[in-house]
Amino acid sequence: MTSATPIDVTPSRRGPCRIQVEATAPTECPAAAIGLLVFTDGAVPDDLGLDSDALEGVGFTGRVGQTFTVARSAGGSLVAVGAGPRDQLTTADLRDAAAAFARSVPEHTDLALAQPDTGTVGAAAAAQAVVEGALLARYRFDLRSDRVAGPLPLTSFTVLTDQDRLADVRSGADRGAILAGAAALSRDLATCPPSLLTAERMAEAAEQIGADSGLTVEVFDRQTLQEMGCGGLLGVNRGSRDEPRMIKLSYPGTGEGGRLTLVGKGIMYDSGGISLKPSDAVHATMKNDMSGAGAILAAMSTLAELDCPTAVTGYLMCTDNMPSGSALKLGDVITLRGGKTVEVLNTDAEGRLVMADALVLATEEPTDAIVDIATLTGATMRALGVEIAGLMGNSQQLIEQVKAAAEDTDEQVWQFPLARRYRGELDSPIADLTNMGGPNAGGITAALFLEEFVGDRPWAHLDIAGTAQADRPSSWRTKGPTGFGARLLVELALNFRSPAGQDA
Repeated sequence: MTSATPIDVTPSRRGPCRIQVEATAPTECPAAAIGLLVFTDGAVPDDLGLDSDALEGVGFTGRVGQTFTVARSAGGSLVAVGAGPRDQLTTADLRDAAAAFARSVPEHTDLALAQPDTGTVGAAAAAQAVVEGALLARYRFDLRSDRVAGPLPLTSFTVLTDQDRLADVRSGADRGAILAGAAALSRDLATCPPSLLTAERMAEAAEQIGADSGLTVEVFDRQTLQEMGCGGLLGVNRGSRDEPRMIKLSYPGTGEGGRLTLVGKGIMYDSGGISLKPSDAVHATMKNDMSGAGAILAAMSTLAELDCPTAVTGYLMCTDNMPSGSALKLGDVITLRGGKTVEVLNTDAEGRLVMADALVLATEEPTDAIVDIATLTGATMRALGVEIAGLMGNSQQLIEQVKAAAEDTDEQVWQFPLARRYRGELDSPIADLTNMGGPNAGGITAALFLEEFVGDRPWAHLDIAGTAQADRPSSWRTKGPTGFGARLLVELALNFRSPAGQDA
């Protein structure tokens, strides 16, 4: 990446954790800290050296995420890690348990976790979950010149199993490392200060990552965007001193799957434009308003390595949204790709403008479905909080695929109705539509705006305004940008099936 600054905007790509799988007993493993899963309805592992009465005496019951550390006579630590009832075990439980283990020993960078028979959760899926949980819980983005106290990124993580399950566990652990790496990359991009990660630098990062990941990368500058009639992206960019960039990523697939198009909001910093945001803590988080674009870039960087059968195209719509003498004004009318005109009633409803251009472009090429992802509305965050994303669309078949990917990754979604009775709130007396509905149902009216640009294509919309940022660490989610959507989009692409068409 060429830049005047030496700071790497994607530090997670520098030193990935070494993942190992060994058929080794915990007592023979040299890792500094070794986790042992303890279920609420089973025997305590003999290697821990404590029985259930002793654990109950210190308040350890085995609930998911609970930990208790015991010093090893040979040095280092053994950690009892609660996994809940064995007969109700899920991959989400295992991911949370591994994250709790990794957080419980923040001073150790070399960890191991013993994976017993996980019953209805297959060995590969279990290994994937524990690797994801441990690596993501210890994620760290740090631009300080001196190391400070706090959990350190892992340098080595070993999954201990028996010989019979070795191959399956190794396969799952490798996949877990790839998906955790995607989420970490997405977090890097969203965490990077906006002065370091402009739209131009995002394009440079995409070109470097694409070259390493088997992606074709096309970058469109301001002049080209003007020739293409991308008035949404250009309009939002009017107040900025930095040029916009549209980044198109293409992965060919293996020829066995369908064709999926992803569209991501890439507002590198969102001041609100002339509709300036209040001067409070929200401004500090607005560098994450490109989390949708970051999730797509991170997800697509894994597809070749995972031998994904689906052909995937990604559009990253990148600019910042700034106030200046040339910025969009309330009441301005802009013309988007395809010719529709939009009256701008709020310059802080800018994400839908930049995405509309890309949605039209997506319909101009062969594709079986379109999925967009964006930190779009505060209304969705108010409704669902910070751990569940909003989901809408015109194809229930496609929506069900998104739901399945969300369940697999524990990146939870909730489907809202695409209530077209509210479409009239977007009517304008002088343009085809406005960019803002009324005071209520803001998440739905934003989706209805986007639907205007997808034509007859099956389409789903993910609003990650709440889930993109965590105010405090929780399980595998660290404080700050979460990377939400990267793993979900990978799972969606890997298992994508062409929907029959619109049905909603």
